[in-house]
Amino acid sequence: MTAGSPDLATFRITADHRDRLAKFGDRHKFDHGHVVVGAGPALQGGAARLAARAALRIGAGLVTMLAPRDAADAHAAQLNAVMLQTYDQTPQFAGQLAALSPDAICVGPNFGTTATAREKLNVVLSQSVPLCLDADAITMIAQDRRAFSARASDRVVLTPHAGELRRLIPGAFDRTDCRVTLARTAARNLGCVVLFKGPDTLVARPDGTCVVVSSDPIPHAAWLATAGAGDVLAGIITGLLARGFAPACAAALGAQLHLQCAAAVGPGLIAEDLPDALPRVLSAVLSKP
Repeated sequence: MTAGSPDLATFRITADHRDRLAKFGDRHKFDHGHVVVGAGPALQGGAARLAARAALRIGAGLVTMLAPRDAADAHAAQLNAVMLQTYDQTPQFAGQLAALSPDAICVGPNFGTTATAREKLNVVLSQSVPLCLDADAITMIAQDRRAFSARASDRVVLTPHAGELRRLIPGAFDRTDCRVTLARTAARNLGCVVLFKGPDTLVARPDGTCVVVSSDPIPHAAWLATAGAGDVLAGIITGLLARGFAPACAAALGAQLHLQCAAAVGPGLIAEDLPDALPRVLSAVLSKP
């Protein structure tokens, strides 16, 4: 598929981004936002844990995993700085989410696509805070696009790869292979920010604005083609949302930092490496004038 477009801007990290990424001595953890990551069924929580760790590494002040009670032991054995809250049924999920009062929510990584998962996704969509929706959440949205678009806004970021985008905008791939057109079509039709993953990631807004996050000249972007890398990206974006970055900016900045983490790790990269590469990537970014 082609990505060319004469009016396409390339995203660059600016001094303003660096200032907002920095943490200052007169602030505490509550000033840097609270992320909630919705986890799925027992024994399928690795993806949500990757997202949660990434959100914490990008600088969110607090990150809470909201998980089914039967998944609690698996999460508790592997979470330290990430907090854990559990629930039994959808009403309790809704109550816990309200009580946690998050600044941003991530849902989708191994969240499930059952009827119960749909109920919980509807609870999440009813929240007024920024959302990053990935993986299973995208699958459920694709099955009821009209209902989603009626509730969506540019506070929502979707992060589809090509297969997921094809399901979100059926028929569009038959009319064009231009990735920019496809990203813009999805953002306009769905009424939200769309991050279209690929060698050159695109971030489109409902108003037609689109930027490219280019992998050139980053040499090891291909190593991101590994299980769990997208879950880490969703967590990075959600952490930036919680810290107050606008959704389209959080998506583009998150994708750029994700690429730089891949470059920092290089060959042999697995998803678990990416959050732990963020400190040195952030140090390099923040050291620039």
